[in-house]
Amino acid sequence: MSVHYRSLEIQGHQVFYREAGPADAPTVVLLHGFPSSSHMYRNLIPRLAERYHVVAPDYLGSGHSDAPSPDEFTYTFDSMASLVTDFLTKLGIDRFAMYIQDFGAPIGLRIASRNPSWVTAIVTQNGNAYLEGIGADYLPVLGGHPTPEQLRPVITLEGTRSQYLDGEPDPTLVSPDAWLHDQAVLDRPGTDLIQFSMLGDYHNNLTRYPEFHAYFRTSQVPLLAVWGKGDPIFVPAGAGAFRTDLPDAEVHLLDAGHFALESQVDVISDHMLRFLARSL
Repeated sequence: MSVHYRSLEIQGHQVFYREAGPADAPTVVLLHGFPSSSHMYRNLIPRLAERYHVVAPDYLGSGHSDAPSPDEFTYTFDSMASLVTDFLTKLGIDRFAMYIQDFGAPIGLRIASRNPSWVTAIVTQNGNAYLEGIGADYLPVLGGHPTPEQLRPVITLEGTRSQYLDGEPDPTLVSPDAWLHDQAVLDRPGTDLIQFSMLGDYHNNLTRYPEFHAYFRTSQVPLLAVWGKGDPIFVPAGAGAFRTDLPDAEVHLLDAGHFALESQVDVISDHMLRFLARSL
């Protein structure tokens, strides 16, 4: 199945995206995490595209999309959700399942809670929406107001590598191409300020959690949680917490870390294809 690499002008900036699968099939939107891009879905897209129309954008400042300075674009989760909403609208996509991971969760859940009729199903892979899902060591950063000095280690090569390998039972299954690709983007001039802005805004996601929970309770959207149980950032309790508001949520804890697709793409895609076949 061929994957197409395209760009659209959204809010005056070029947004890169990957697209595959039949245009008339149900759509699945893949929303990436930090510090990655749609590149994290490179192995998943071909597995989904046999049955689904798959779209995976890069946020501004990530991957191959434009990276305007924080003086030109306000880097917050609200603004990124607005950007992705405009991206989907321009593509004419208003009914879709979504895959959310890390940053993709608060972005995608903003879109879903504001446009509940758009979202047919949610797959969350270490995409958190509950306080109990945040690891104790990370709560001061994700729930507080970290300084650039506190955040700088996060965007170093060692920091990026650790996101891929921490909690991964078999690090030999994780290609170093993944973290080197991400680091090449992080090392571009000005990208540090972009990511500091996003990470510094993360605490505002926690104040949105009640809104997301209300959306779950009202919509009872079908949800599959496939969670790397070794992830120290978003811990396994976050996967089970979805059942608080979505009692029928399907939850699987995997022998993997934060970027579980790197070692468990076959397991995740199998769970996902069965789930989507039932839900859509």
